[in-house]
Amino acid sequence: MADITYRILVADDDEMIRTLHAEFVRGFGYEVEVAADGIEAIAKIGLGVDLLLTDAHMPNMDGFEVARRIRETRGSDELPIVMVTSLDAREDRLRAYESGINDFINKPVDHTELRLRLKWLLDLKSARDQLRESKVTLESTVERRTRELRSALEEVTKAQRAVQAGHLDTIRRLTLAAEYKDHDTAGHIERIGRYSQVVGMAMHLQPGMVDLLLHAAPMHDVGKLGIPDSILLKPGPLDEQERITMNTHTTIGAQILSGSTSPVIQMGERVALTHHEKWAGGGYPKGLSGVQIPIESRICSVVDFFDALTMDRPYRKAVPNDEVVEMILEENGTSFDPSVVEVFVKVRPELEAIQVEYIGH
Repeated sequence: MADITYRILVADDDEMIRTLHAEFVRGFGYEVEVAADGIEAIAKIGLGVDLLLTDAHMPNMDGFEVARRIRETRGSDELPIVMVTSLDAREDRLRAYESGINDFINKPVDHTELRLRLKWLLDLKSARDQLRESKVTLESTVERRTRELRSALEEVTKAQRAVQAGHLDTIRRLTLAAEYKDHDTAGHIERIGRYSQVVGMAMHLQPGMVDLLLHAAPMHDVGKLGIPDSILLKPGPLDEQERITMNTHTTIGAQILSGSTSPVIQMGERVALTHHEKWAGGGYPKGLSGVQIPIESRICSVVDFFDALTMDRPYRKAVPNDEVVEMILEENGTSFDPSVVEVFVKVRPELEAIQVEYIGH
């Protein structure tokens, strides 16, 4: 790094002293500017001086006022100021410090003392300037790195959203494959998810769980992929053996979805396995009861019952909503969780609004 050449402003109304001090400063290897009074000194601060050596008493504006104004000027407020003075009174020294004077040197000025004081203050200024430049560079680097990091995070977020969207789309297509085999529609699986979401929100489940429920509930019948068409598509009632086979769609669905690290598929596995369990027991495949049944399955069983009966089937017409709700109330506390049924009844208008979007009645 090249040596720094400092510029010193010498302000004194006495021409002889001003010249003497200027020669001292020039002899120390510094550039020199001179000012005959405080007004000229303030004006020459704009020349980019690195230190002010000023007399205390000058006409028009004394050294105290010069220092005060410099401290009020943005860009010069940290300029080192040395006052040359014969003042010894404590009050004068305090006034000088209050004005922003950094150091004093007594008259008559000692050549060696002046050199050492100027060197100390200029070294301090140089260190402070380097620190400020480093701070600016660091802030600029941090700002640039932050922009780069934000941009990278946005790209990662975008990629993660794309992966998540693809993940959910794959789940939807898997579920849809099972529903098409059973002559249902994409609307059915979408309604089950949305109905479950509405009920879950009204039951004050955690937002993350409600979001999982939206995507996991439609997987409840994915196990129908493993049921023979002769049973699945039979237009009339199933016999006992056929019913046993049909009931295995719960365990088949759980097997299809088992072993995943995805929270959505993990919930889907629980729903597929337990959505035919009954609140009072006696359901299948495990005969669970009460809170042994996951809350997502308790919600899904109610909305699936509602949606299945209010849809046209090959072997029957849709049952009116009022009748289906009455059937749900009759099974309240037996097949269905009373807390879920209570909320289902409260949000029925929202569910029927969703229903109208899809089937128009």
